[in-house]
Amino acid sequence: MRVLIVPFPFRSHLFNLVPLAWSLQTAGHEVRVAGWPNLLDAVTGAGLTGVGVGPGETAREQEAGDRSQQRERRAAPPIPGRGPGGAGGLDPLFDVRPDRERLGWEQVTRVFDDLVLPQARRSNDSMMEDLVELALDWKPDLVLWGAKAFAGAIAAAAVGAAHARVLYSVDVYTRMREDFLHAKARQPEHDRADPLQEWLTDWVEKYGGEFSEDLVNGQFTIDPLPAAFRPDPRPTTIPVQFVPYNGPTVIPRWAAEPPRAPRVLMTFGDNADDRSARRLLSVERIQDILDSVGDLDIELVLSLPRQSQEELSRVPANTRLVESVPLAEVLPGCSAMVHHGGTWSFGCTLRSGVPQLLVSRAFDAPLKLRCLERTGAGLTMRPSDADGPAVREALLRLLEDETFRAGARRLQREVLATPAPGDLVRTLEDLVLAHRAAAHRAGASVGR
Repeated sequence: MRVLIVPFPFRSHLFNLVPLAWSLQTAGHEVRVAGWPNLLDAVTGAGLTGVGVGPGETAREQEAGDRSQQRERRAAPPIPGRGPGGAGGLDPLFDVRPDRERLGWEQVTRVFDDLVLPQARRSNDSMMEDLVELALDWKPDLVLWGAKAFAGAIAAAAVGAAHARVLYSVDVYTRMREDFLHAKARQPEHDRADPLQEWLTDWVEKYGGEFSEDLVNGQFTIDPLPAAFRPDPRPTTIPVQFVPYNGPTVIPRWAAEPPRAPRVLMTFGDNADDRSARRLLSVERIQDILDSVGDLDIELVLSLPRQSQEELSRVPANTRLVESVPLAEVLPGCSAMVHHGGTWSFGCTLRSGVPQLLVSRAFDAPLKLRCLERTGAGLTMRPSDADGPAVREALLRLLEDETFRAGARRLQREVLATPAPGDLVRTLEDLVLAHRAAAHRAGASVGR
């Protein structure tokens, strides 16, 4: 069969799809990866066939342009109850209990209007026509689209292909959509605006289709996280084992040697282009952390962009500075991990069975944090609280309390027991066959 893979236009999101693409390709299927032109070097570097769709600029360049335009307009009022220090009024969205209350209409509409839809349009509209044209020409049997890459769902609908959404984190977006639909059904008929549906309807009708919720959540969902991070079990979810792909990498000599003391890896985003370390914690805050843990008998490996390294005043003797690190290769030899909760750092830490301290302010972080704490595999901290003494205390707990390692090892066993991408190929083949059969029956029914 022909499989079209559509990543959200960031390199880490592409890397999340590479092992599954390899598995389909080595099983004899034709695979093409359609992405923004700036991703194509990474696609071909992974040994896959790429097709450019959309703008020549990078996603970050486009975001910067959008922010510049937004500054010229009056700032929108904040989402009700969502303060800068946490989830605030969005707390029900991140509740892991099965009987959680849902977000109200005002909350959930503001989340979609101010957060979800602008990002979705920015990253999808510019590649939609190119992608649909590619699909109409190549006629894939299956489209796998990264979460938030809705253009993949539109392209699949345009050619009648089966399609699946591939997650990279806890499925907070489906939760939001379900809360939205629940609140919408309770609104007066004249006050049920659904901008996400309207946007997708405009695109799918352009190519002769009609809107369905499959365009939002996929006909089924491929989830690379353990069951503990799926607080809402759904029959359309297909678990797959997280298999790391770092991109081309060379294992540094120090990483191949046994650590002289418990090795702790710390990273707040080691990609110099995304400057995650600068956005999450200032260099001054990182210096405070280094000063606070400098007397511990550990081997601290801190991944930090070169420019940030040069701004540090002191580097303790127990600390090794690096610009980047191949997480999948280094983490198995670590005793703890301190990180920002990115897709790759989080997945690699779970797979390696390493206790972790998660310092994050990403939108999906609160749900990820609560699931992590419930499993006993680590600790969490808001960036505003992550000063030197707090990080030192948390790190000592991770290193000295064996319950954290036991929790991390339980999650590791669950990850490794999940079907690997290669094992998922047969499932995907069967789903495509079932989709074809259903389409044939529907066509025969219409023809009667």
